[in-house]
Amino acid sequence: MSSGGHEFDFVRAQLRAALPPRRDLALEADLWPRMLRRLEEAPARFGWFEAVLLGLIAVMLAVFPELIPAILYHL
Repeated sequence: MSSGGHEFDFVRAQLRAALPPRRDLALEADLWPRMLRRLEEAPARFGWFEAVLLGLIAVMLAVFPELIPAILYHL
């Protein structure tokens, strides 16, 4: 069991050498105001690609209705 502790110490030393601790832990600016501005900028749009995907899903469920319980199970 002593070799497992040695391997753990070796891995810990390697990780510390590969990923030195960060010195700049403070954020440059508050992110919440930017998040609020981004949410207010433009609402989500429903484009042609989403309409095509929705149509394909509807056709698939009409052709293969046995998939409905499986899809509902995964939701």
